[in-house]
Amino acid sequence: MTVSRRSVLAGTAAGAVAAGMSANSAGAQPLRHRADGQGYLIGCGIGDITGAPAGQGMMGYSEADQVATGLLSRCWARAYVIADRAAGDRIVFVTTDNACLFQSVHLEVMRRLAMRYGNLYTERNVNINATHNHNSCGGTAREYAYSLAAYGFQQNSFEAEVNGIVAAIAQAHERLTPGTIMLGHGELHDASANRSRVAFELDPAPDKAVFPNAIDPAITVLRLRQGGRDVGAITWFATHGTSLTDRNTLISTDNKGYASYRWEHDEMGVRHGDGQPRFLAAFAQTNTGDMTPNLNCIPMHPSGPTENNRLNCTIIGERQYRAGRAAFASARAMNRGGVDAVAHYVNMADIAVDGSYTPDGKPARTAPAMMGASAMATSEEDNWNSQLSFLQEGDANPMVAALGGIDAPIEQWMRDAQAPKLIAAPLGILPPRPWNPQVLMLQIMRIGDLVLACGPAEYTVVAGLRIRRLVAHALGVPLEHVLMQGYANGYSQYVTTPEEYVSQQYEGGETQFGRWTLPAYMQEFDRLARALAARTDLGRGPAPLDWTSGLQPNLLPPVPPDVPVAGHAYGDVLTQPADGVAGQTITAEFCGAHPNNDFHIGGTYFEVQRVNGTDWQRVQDDNDWCTELHWRRPDGQPAASIVRIQWTVPSGTHPGRYRIHYTGDHRDVAGHNTRFTGTSAEFTIV
Repeated sequence: MTVSRRSVLAGTAAGAVAAGMSANSAGAQPLRHRADGQGYLIGCGIGDITGAPAGQGMMGYSEADQVATGLLSRCWARAYVIADRAAGDRIVFVTTDNACLFQSVHLEVMRRLAMRYGNLYTERNVNINATHNHNSCGGTAREYAYSLAAYGFQQNSFEAEVNGIVAAIAQAHERLTPGTIMLGHGELHDASANRSRVAFELDPAPDKAVFPNAIDPAITVLRLRQGGRDVGAITWFATHGTSLTDRNTLISTDNKGYASYRWEHDEMGVRHGDGQPRFLAAFAQTNTGDMTPNLNCIPMHPSGPTENNRLNCTIIGERQYRAGRAAFASARAMNRGGVDAVAHYVNMADIAVDGSYTPDGKPARTAPAMMGASAMATSEEDNWNSQLSFLQEGDANPMVAALGGIDAPIEQWMRDAQAPKLIAAPLGILPPRPWNPQVLMLQIMRIGDLVLACGPAEYTVVAGLRIRRLVAHALGVPLEHVLMQGYANGYSQYVTTPEEYVSQQYEGGETQFGRWTLPAYMQEFDRLARALAARTDLGRGPAPLDWTSGLQPNLLPPVPPDVPVAGHAYGDVLTQPADGVAGQTITAEFCGAHPNNDFHIGGTYFEVQRVNGTDWQRVQDDNDWCTELHWRRPDGQPAASIVRIQWTVPSGTHPGRYRIHYTGDHRDVAGHNTRFTGTSAEFTIV
């Protein structure tokens, strides 16, 4: 049976695709086949990408007043290298615990991999994607639209991300061992809600019918084993990393990071500071553009399932962990073996779109990146505060409209492609160069039966569905085996359907290249999938912008050399902890130093220790969800630091004598760091 592209786009072929069309239908060619998932080399690795926990802007909400004041949990890159033992092909899949994987970071990682491994790991076979948690370090992008939102480019946090990703891949490479892979599926219905339901309802009925509750409930898991031992899991599920909301100023990993912690730490006993962990659990995104974990969906009051955002984070994380764990337990061997990948850059600012990819059948065109007024209003279901309170989602923004000339320099064809967006910031044509990437990498990666359509944006569930249908059709695979891997190899804001775009909700205002952005992606992904099926090489495509050149503004004042709190020495305990019981929060304050002097990569700023005979043993550190590090300047002392350590005693904690041990680094006028420690008095947990 031959199925036309138009019928696939209209949804009438969805059932046939989901049932698994013949690999030879519509010109698709059979993929390389093996009987099961036995013929692999598998390696897993992890790297610390935490960056600056104090004094720098955070990434995710782009709010000027969200400046880091401490650390709730460290951010990690989890890497998986999978090689076909017979054919020699290999892929690298990396998920990072941060808001976005910026193109400037991706390009630098690829440069450093080339220096270390030659042409073994390339843009074609390496996928780096972000969990999109909204509590990671800002300033790691060289792209102005993202760096200026966090007070400019910060070299120290940029290096932390790049080095951590490279370290994770290197560790996975070094640990390659014969292994097997299995695939599991499940559903999760109470960890996401559609925050843009008004836009979703404008989509055609066949598309909406795929998502009866306006969410994508799919859970997909790869189970990785070496010999007879589980060494890794990758769980895909669509929900935003916004449980902690924009009121949080502690660096953390939000709900997906909590899910990883539950699986790795609580179930498998992994402590990342103890060397090479024996099990890694990544929780990756898919088409998350309109999916929120704040289930109540109340504008400017993000909450749900409770009113406590910290509790919400753990609840949504726990639900992902349990759903992923169930799909992991039921995972089965795959029908196809081997790995494949293909990648190609496209200029999303100027693509002529064939009418077979548009809803009305007419040809269309994309335009240079432009942000709408509704985008500047923020997503009201995930934000407490808007930086520009006079703006709102939708097209009712009379103040911007009254300015009239804000988009006057924009050429008419650009305005036509962007309509009905009310343009507030023409990012793609601002001087001295585009403020965000426009030449972007698209990638398709196959791991056995599983196919990932990898794009550098946040795709709504219906936008993702339309791309998945085309890729499944071109490759002749079941729809459930194709995932939209968003936030991959770069970042360029949102992608809505043309129908959703018209309503100009937040996501439509952030769809940078105009109303026909999705049809352009569909056309290019279809082309890429057909190239993969036919084993043809499209080449690299146009070169992306070299972000290492040009001015990189840093709007933060220099951090002064450290001085101790008046009347104290470094490491002195300013507030001693009291005795406590499970559920109570134990607090100690130290005369400290600026945490950015040394990020303690792969280590910790502090330990909660318990006496064991004559020794003190670590029981918790700065990567545990029951601990917090808070940093502040004392009044009238702009170069001194007070570091507060909080430990909320978990249930089941053994009674005994405890203490808190803090490690800091003070910097002198010459820029040299000196390490010091401080130890609290002993206290008792009963």
